[in-house]
Amino acid sequence: MALESINAPSPLVAEATAETFRELVIDASMQALVLVDFWAEWCGPCKSLTPLLEKLVADYQGRVRLVKIDVDKNQMLAGQFRVQSIPTVYAFGGGRPLDGFMGALPESQLRAFIDRLLQAMGGEDLAHADGGEDMAALLEAAETAALNGDHASAETLFGDILDIEPENLQALTGLARARCAAGDLPGAKALLERIPEESANDPAVVRARATVALAAEAKPVADLDSLRAHVEANPNDHEKRYELAGGLMAVGDQEGAADQLLEIIQRDRNWNGGEAKARLLRMFDAIGLENPFTKATRRRLSSVLFS
Repeated sequence: MALESINAPSPLVAEATAETFRELVIDASMQALVLVDFWAEWCGPCKSLTPLLEKLVADYQGRVRLVKIDVDKNQMLAGQFRVQSIPTVYAFGGGRPLDGFMGALPESQLRAFIDRLLQAMGGEDLAHADGGEDMAALLEAAETAALNGDHASAETLFGDILDIEPENLQALTGLARARCAAGDLPGAKALLERIPEESANDPAVVRARATVALAAEAKPVADLDSLRAHVEANPNDHEKRYELAGGLMAVGDQEGAADQLLEIIQRDRNWNGGEAKARLLRMFDAIGLENPFTKATRRRLSSVLFS
């Protein structure tokens, strides 16, 4: 018979969202083993597993905590951790994921799972252990959040990683990009100033600096339609076309901005010292050289330059 869920409030059991994930999971796992239970109201096996987890957390008297995440209410967070079926449980210790499983396990297997992780936590400094694969998973989750436009979650996850590894270059540059997306240019620039000179040519650094540079250049235009009409009527007014590209960048229209820059290059590739091409190349660096948009637009640029 399935156990009834424990409804009484407990400091060892909590519900989390993307906004509280860092506090309830990452920070809390520095003091205890934290089990993260991805579940849903309609999930039959969840109704058996979750009460068992609550019971076990109570049995371990503070050494283990449970954080429940409703996947229906937190789809972005579930996607970041690649939750493909529920229930899925991740165990966190020392600020990073340690292990996990899918499906409803019996109590004996759950106890063995917890005991093994507690023993490991007692035998090494997990906050500084070799967790390359786990750190890679956190970085991937942060990058996925940024790619999906969830910059708040990306900022939280990159920040969590930097709490563990303050010199992690991918997290440092990722956090700079996330702050840039949130409109915090001074904060993004301050992060980039922490990067050592010898890392200046690292692709992640190049991308972050291009992102910040473009954000500074992206000037909102009060009336884009009027500016577009002016450019269409005066196709050789490259200064206004360049301004239009900046306005389109400001509203997130990358393709439209690229179209305007390519038009300038086609009409006068050396205009203003080749600034249209330079801005387009900054766009490529900021978006990522492997991005499909970048690849397609680079082919268009080559066609213009070598036609």
